[in-house]
Amino acid sequence: MTPWLLFGAGSGVGACLLELARQQQRPVTLLIRNPQQADALRASGVNVVCGDACDPPSVQSACRLAGTQAAIVSTLGSKSADYHANRLIIDTAEQLGLQRMLLVTSIGCGDSWPSLSPKARAIFGQAVREKSLAESWLQTSSLTYTIVRPGGLLDQPATGNAQRMQTEAHGMITRADVALHLSQMVEDEGSYQRIYALIDPMLKR
Repeated sequence: MTPWLLFGAGSGVGACLLELARQQQRPVTLLIRNPQQADALRASGVNVVCGDACDPPSVQSACRLAGTQAAIVSTLGSKSADYHANRLIIDTAEQLGLQRMLLVTSIGCGDSWPSLSPKARAIFGQAVREKSLAESWLQTSSLTYTIVRPGGLLDQPATGNAQRMQTEAHGMITRADVALHLSQMVEDEGSYQRIYALIDPMLKR
């Protein structure tokens, strides 16, 4: 069973992925910024490094604790993390010998930028551009990557109806379904070096 190294597990998709790891009794290591949250998770038996994903020593500690066999999953999303933290994670993984990484960005990144409306570009454009830089950095690294671009995220139970596409797609998806697909792709060689849009065609805003 492949160990997971999760960045962004304090909330959202990352927290859903952590719950899946616990259900599977899978070895998992987290980098968590909030000290209280880190203590609570550590007390529950999870391997936790308390630190910031933009801090090189923190990222190095998490990678070393997880070990070279761990698959990295980054669901980070913030102004400082979208590019800079993910770049640091990628560079550190290469330096320390980790080989597999899944990166969650968003629809509109990379070659899907033209599909964004002018309004969406005005609201989300800066974040999308930062995430696109992270995608490019990962694609040009030595890591075996999978990039996932989910649609609009909803806090609802998983539906099991989400679809993975390698074409342009727009729509909604639950955070739990994104986590489910990530868990399925970690060891799926068919997903290596691939970029997927991820939506649930049954969900509406």
